[in-house]
Amino acid sequence: MREGMKISGAGEIRDAAPGQSAKLVASSSGFFHPVCSHKGMIVHSHHSFVLLSGRANPALAEKTASAMGVRLGRCRVEEFPDDELHVVVEERLDEREVFLLQPTSPPVAENLLELLLLADACRRSGAARLTAVIPYFGYARQDRRSDGGEPVSARLTADLIGTRFDRVLAVDLHNDSLEGFFSIPLEHLSAVPLLVQDLRSSLPEDGVVVSPDLGAVKLAQHYADLLDLPVAYVHKIREGGGEVSVRKIIGDVLGRSPILVDDMISTGETMAAAGKAALENGCRPAITLAANHGLLVGDGVERLGALPLQKVFITDSVPRPSLLSLPVETVSLGRLIADAIHRFTRKEEMPAQSVRLIPPYKTYSHRAGNQSRKIGLGLFLFAESVF
Repeated sequence: MREGMKISGAGEIRDAAPGQSAKLVASSSGFFHPVCSHKGMIVHSHHSFVLLSGRANPALAEKTASAMGVRLGRCRVEEFPDDELHVVVEERLDEREVFLLQPTSPPVAENLLELLLLADACRRSGAARLTAVIPYFGYARQDRRSDGGEPVSARLTADLIGTRFDRVLAVDLHNDSLEGFFSIPLEHLSAVPLLVQDLRSSLPEDGVVVSPDLGAVKLAQHYADLLDLPVAYVHKIREGGGEVSVRKIIGDVLGRSPILVDDMISTGETMAAAGKAALENGCRPAITLAANHGLLVGDGVERLGALPLQKVFITDSVPRPSLLSLPVETVSLGRLIADAIHRFTRKEEMPAQSVRLIPPYKTYSHRAGNQSRKIGLGLFLFAESVF
């Protein structure tokens, strides 16, 4: 069991006195339960939608609920002695729209299964429509095979999610092409504008945006455009044992303060290698890091701690590990996700600055009589032969 991460029904999620802030209370089982209360609160059960959360990131779920002026729906997640998960949804869901917030962050397999079990429980409870709110999508980096004996894990994960959900709301997928793996509609939000807003408050005049590898070139250019700064790129290769080796830096970092950007920081090897390369090429010893997802697993914290860091900007898409040794500034996704859910329920379009502009999949439309069919681009030839 993970203390502080379990959502249990032993002590109900209930309202506190008006005007009180969200807090955690302990139930008789010894685990912690979120108690949401906000002045002028609108309670879910009086509306046509429900916000539920698994155990992967209850803090973000609370912030999202707070931004929406609602409380989290009641659900219970238990672990049996043989490590089987048991979930119970304690809200009436008949003909209601459900938004289920759960990043598939470490432990990835457990959080993914918990997401699917909660979704199945919602389906069997009569939910009218089910949206998976996935701030961080695990298995995203396994989107192709490098060996004939490997699976395409990202595609399989997308297929599993598509068996229980009607729609996905994701934040900054590792690769935009992942959207094409989903057979259900996917809304792709971006936290880059939020990170840029916080970066501006401590932006060095001599700054240069640095892409730590060729995979983050487009992202770095986007940051550079928004911050009106020059950009440089690190050309790296991965050697045996997962070690990162830098070949060269393209662009001028001499005498400048580097701002290293990437979509995620996992073990920190890529960022650490890029930071060392920038220092060797004459940058100032004042490095800023910015990433959408701060996993920081393994020796990530210690590895980055060896750099002369000014600040590390990350979002709360995954639970924040112990980062006392790093100058971390966390940008919350609560408002971004809350606004997206509000627009879903009101059937409004997403603002362009919050949405990744690459569409989830291209479509081919064929009209037969009064019916219009949209077929994924991958089925184009089949559609032509049928219609």
